Amino acid sequence: MIKRHTCSNGVRVVLENIPTVRSVAIGVWIGTGSRFENTKNNGISHFLEHMFFKGTKTRTAREIAESFDSIGGQVNAFTSKEYTCYYAKVLDTHAPYALEVLADMFFNSTFDEGELLKEKNVVLEEIKMYEDTPDDIVHDMLSRASFQNHELGFPILGTEETLHTFTGNTLRDYMNTHYVPEEVVISIAGNIDESFIKKVEGWFGSYKTSSLAKAEMDSPIFHPEKLARKKETEQAHLCLGFPGLSLKDKRSYSLIILNNIFGSSMSSRLFQEVREQKGLAYSVFSYHSAFQDNGIFTIYGGTAPHQLDELYETITNIVDDLNENGITDKELKNSKEQIKGNLMLSLESTNSRMSRNGKHELILGYHRTLDDMVESIDKVSKEDVDQLIQSIFNEGCSTSLVSPTGELPKGLQ
Repeated sequence: MIKRHTCSNGVRVVLENIPTVRSVAIGVWIGTGSRFENTKNNGISHFLEHMFFKGTKTRTAREIAESFDSIGGQVNAFTSKEYTCYYAKVLDTHAPYALEVLADMFFNSTFDEGELLKEKNVVLEEIKMYEDTPDDIVHDMLSRASFQNHELGFPILGTEETLHTFTGNTLRDYMNTHYVPEEVVISIAGNIDESFIKKVEGWFGSYKTSSLAKAEMDSPIFHPEKLARKKETEQAHLCLGFPGLSLKDKRSYSLIILNNIFGSSMSSRLFQEVREQKGLAYSVFSYHSAFQDNGIFTIYGGTAPHQLDELYETITNIVDDLNENGITDKELKNSKEQIKGNLMLSLESTNSRMSRNGKHELILGYHRTLDDMVESIDKVSKEDVDQLIQSIFNEGCSTSLVSPTGELPKGLQ
């Protein structure tokens, strides 16, 4: 049972008691990410996430790390295009202490100039490491091709140029605008009762910011554009993107099933055709990225440059076959069972429950029970999926490629 509470300042708290475990996961979710940046401060959400670990008024960076290591806990954070999360997983007896350290990081980080300089270098190395990973670059390129100059096309890490402009003051100004109470959710899952909500309210329930004006979110237009990059690599890395669905779209369960059938599992058409039958790729898959007002369905494959044309042709044949003939009854049945199994297995992790609850509260504002979700999966019909196929795969696709020649497959030239 999920308990929800809204503090007087607008911070929301969601708590799920799981008495069968001994761990507690605590996440601080903020409704901001690279989508809410601009060309001048791109990467600031991610850099701010880093700086929260670099020292507070009472703890050094080392003491923050030792705070969790000394109790056998874990602490980490991540930044996405639409939200940021700082989280910890600890034994239930250490939950109050973990909450206090997270709150200290949230409210009392000093953004010391010396630490800023060091961390800029760390993030610069992260950007360079990313540049050395073509199978990561190609996905960012697809976002840029699909969304052009819209913020959803921005890289989460930012650039070397924007990174050098960040100061303690720019970080504080960004927090004043985006870390407002109404955009913060504290999600807790594990062996903890609802009295813990009072402790959360004690730390997070009364703060206020100067609330500088936050820009309105504008919806991007999907562009079926192509981006190719020549880079010394052993493989050609190809991405195809199709218009997807938003987080709030009622067809999301049909899309989960479609993705499972298409390319997200070992029994999927993509994996079986490309890897098992033709041996064209080691890594080949599809996934869907959903945002608040749109989404993108992505297909990825990495292969030897001389096999790029065959890889592209194989992928388009799978898409064409789905468009013409739809899915089979067997695929629908097997996919439903697989998705329900994965869903139930994921609920055994306090981290995954904390993440699901935090994201749902922050973005959707409501929660669904496991029975509700299973019922929604079971209700999806073959016709629902076939109609979605027609909707997604007939709009044209965007393309990104990183390869030694930078030449697109013949079918795309």
